[in-house]
Amino acid sequence: MKELVREPVKEIGTGRANDLLSIGAAADLIGVSERALRYYQQLGLITPCGRTPGGMRRYSEEDLARVGRIRELQTLLGLNLDEIALVLRNDDRISQIREAYHDERTGAEERTGLARECLVLQEHLRVIVEAKRAALDKFLADLDARIARNRDVLK
Repeated sequence: MKELVREPVKEIGTGRANDLLSIGAAADLIGVSERALRYYQQLGLITPCGRTPGGMRRYSEEDLARVGRIRELQTLLGLNLDEIALVLRNDDRISQIREAYHDERTGAEERTGLARECLVLQEHLRVIVEAKRAALDKFLADLDARIARNRDVLK
């Protein structure tokens, strides 16, 4: 992996300089192609946090962490991009719930409702993960049966 030089880039509309990465540097750092980053953005999975005055995308550490989450969901769980979009929407909603829950203006009844909503979202993700695990267990059992048959042939 290349050594990356981060340059301060002024975000449009904020007036402050931030330590953001170009699309090429971000892609190199996280091990995906620039095309993948653009595609994730096109699908609404990520939104670069900044742009240069010329319109070039700029990525923050949070943006890179989200891409890392996408890759994890693809490789670890084998989710497709539609499933990943659903998981990310749920993750985003859980973050909003957490923020609202801890807001001092939130009443006890509203906190209970937020906790229930969070539980439903987490249970939904668990159903998805359990289905993937069941499919992997089935695949592994089939593979074990084939291995056993081949071993029997070699005896």
